[in-house]
Amino acid sequence: MPPAPSLTTPALGGSRWNTFPAAGSSMTARQFFTATEPLLQGVIDDNALTSADGEVLEAQIRATLGLGTRETSLPLAVGPESAPAARELGAQAESVGRELASWATAALERLLTERIPLPAGPLVVRSHCYGHLLTPAAADLLLRRRGGPVTMQLYNEWLHQVVLLRDALLPFTNWQDVPLRITPAGLRHLEPARDGFLTELLVRQIRHSSVVDFARHAVTGGTGGIRPASYGFDTAGGTVLPAVLDQPALNASRYLLTWRPGTTVEETVSYLPGVQDYYSAPRTPVEELPPATAGAGPLTARTVLGPVADGARTAHLEVTDDDGTMARVDLGQALRGHRFARRVTRRQEVTADGAPADPGSRTAHLRPALRAPGLVWTRSGEVTLDATGQDGLVVLALLGRLYPENVVLRPNTSRVRTAVGGGELGRLVVELSDPDATDRTGQ
Repeated sequence: MPPAPSLTTPALGGSRWNTFPAAGSSMTARQFFTATEPLLQGVIDDNALTSADGEVLEAQIRATLGLGTRETSLPLAVGPESAPAARELGAQAESVGRELASWATAALERLLTERIPLPAGPLVVRSHCYGHLLTPAAADLLLRRRGGPVTMQLYNEWLHQVVLLRDALLPFTNWQDVPLRITPAGLRHLEPARDGFLTELLVRQIRHSSVVDFARHAVTGGTGGIRPASYGFDTAGGTVLPAVLDQPALNASRYLLTWRPGTTVEETVSYLPGVQDYYSAPRTPVEELPPATAGAGPLTARTVLGPVADGARTAHLEVTDDDGTMARVDLGQALRGHRFARRVTRRQEVTADGAPADPGSRTAHLRPALRAPGLVWTRSGEVTLDATGQDGLVVLALLGRLYPENVVLRPNTSRVRTAVGGGELGRLVVELSDPDATDRTGQ
């Protein structure tokens, strides 16, 4: 329930449907959703709704937040041939939408018997039409059978705020923990950034930097300019960076981000890759790598942040061998390598593109590859690098050292030889421990 009115917080009712501070604040998804409930209370009060009417409105919110429905607010068609970003964001939209719809169902049931008081009188809110299509049953309920202009305005505002909430959460794996910037108008300040983000998602292959930029608007309200090539940012209270930093590379999201609390910066700081154009980076043929050293134990890695300069910073992964030898890999290039890499799943029974596997497959060693100057590549054939048993940051560092075209991630339990086309370059296959196998054994 929203906080009780105070000397500085106007009472609910009239045109006041929330008690957000005038200067803006941050709220989690659950807190914000709860703060929108007075709008639902206004709909119930104006219509004298019953539990049966609640079922109509429940069906409406599920149709609005679902994909592939007539009433969907996100007409994103996702299939096996869709780009990875569209598949990830589509799955995220469905997951977040289902949870928000379940919250709506619970709220409607509760508000029918546990009414939110509106001390300033019946709620009357002017809400512009945002084009959210109603189900026939909801339209009949809100406009004709019991409702009217006031009821429709109240429901329209609530529906639009929930759609804005779902969309604001799309970039984040741990979306229930993210502090969203809220103003006295709720999330309506996010509309321009949302329009640009969804337009790119729906009409082209969305860029990772666009996901990052929209996440910045959701968390900061747009404060602090972010650089076009940014792969993450620091802001007051936390850091937003790709999810793979604490998830296995084989099944981590390529495009989604994770909110990590704990920074001390006062202004937004962008993370930039050390090299903007990897095409121009120097390359080392895998055939010219020196032989492996004696080290055989697991490597260790950590993330090291660079200094902040002009609102931006770089970062690198520092990989240390058991003999103290160290390698440094740009974090931006490592994350780029993870986004670009293709994956073979444990269950695949055929090669990735139907082509015959390369009979001349060779192997290369992890340590020389990590220490090579520039980006490691091969002109032809298939080269396998064994990274099984290595820490996730070590694997990420390796991906940052490989030229990112025709890199394949393959679990060590796969029976599949990997044939992935793509120009004239050969294939670099990184063999990894199978996280699914680890889950099954409980280790």
